[in-house]
Amino acid sequence: MKIIIVDDDPLVSGSLQIILNNESDMEVVAIGNSGVEAISLVDAHNPDVLVMDIRMDNMNGLEAGEKILASHPDIKILFLTTFLDDEYINKALRLGASGYILKQECGTLADSVRAVYGGQSVFGSKIVEKLPDMLNRKERFDYSEFDITEKEQELIKLVADGLSNKEIAEKMFLSEGTVRNLMSSVLSKLDLRDRTQLACFYYKNII
Repeated sequence: MKIIIVDDDPLVSGSLQIILNNESDMEVVAIGNSGVEAISLVDAHNPDVLVMDIRMDNMNGLEAGEKILASHPDIKILFLTTFLDDEYINKALRLGASGYILKQECGTLADSVRAVYGGQSVFGSKIVEKLPDMLNRKERFDYSEFDITEKEQELIKLVADGLSNKEIAEKMFLSEGTVRNLMSSVLSKLDLRDRTQLACFYYKNII
C-alpha cells in the first residue's frame, strides 16, 4: 500500500518512514510538513493511507484532511498526534478520518495503517477511553442568551419536526393566531427570516 506521511517535525516523519518502509506490504511514497503540502502530495501521489499530524503551521491537519476527503473520498486518513484533545478528536470524527492515535503509541502504527487500509476505524487506547463520554455528551444551546421562553423552545422543535401552524396549535393547545405571534417573536429574537431558516437553526445548533 502507498503511504504519505505529513508531520512538521522532520525527525518524527523520518522515523515513521523507517518504521513503515520496514513493512513488506508498505511503501512511503512522500513526506510533507504542512497541511498545504499534504494536499499537493495527495494530488500528486494518490496514496492509500495518509498518516498526518494535526498541529502544523501553514494549515493544520484537520483543515487539510477535510479538503482532501472532499476531493479524494477513498483515501484513509490516520491522525497521529501528541494531543488528547476532545475538540480535535470530535473534528476528526466529523470530517471522516479513519483513525486517531497518539504518537506515544507509534509502536502500533503499522498495524493501525493496515487496519484503516482494510476499512476499519482505529483509535488509540486513550482515545477509546474518551469516546463513550464524548459520543453521549449533549451540547446544550443557551436559549437564555436570546431570551427564548420554554414555550418558544417547544415551538422551535415542532417547526423543525415539520408541523404546520395548525398542527402546532393543536399540539400546544393554542390558537393559530398565538402560534403566529410566537413564531414572529422567535424569528425576531434569533434574527431569522422564515420557518425554514428556523428549522435549519435547530438542527445546526440544538441537535
